[in-house]
Amino acid sequence: MPATAAAEKDIDHVATNFAKDQLKAFVERIERLEEEKKTISDDIRDVYAEAKGNGYDVKALRAVIRLRKQDKDERAEQEAILDTYLVALGMA
Repeated sequence: MPATAAAEKDIDHVATNFAKDQLKAFVERIERLEEEKKTISDDIRDVYAEAKGNGYDVKALRAVIRLRKQDKDERAEQEAILDTYLVALGMA
């Protein structure tokens, strides 16, 4: 085998190994993050259960969390739309 062909084969082998190693690293990172996400989800569920055990309404807590994620203007717009719909349906 000529020297250039051997060198090209070595380069292809190195590139293939690099791609395999990189892919494996991505998969392992994703798996680790998925496990962390599951742990955090379990922790959040435990907090909601604790709140419920102390007499708080979990559905209302979830609504409060959702509203706190919105900025003031977005929340005001959503409330205005909801009010409009309630009036249109004769519920307000």
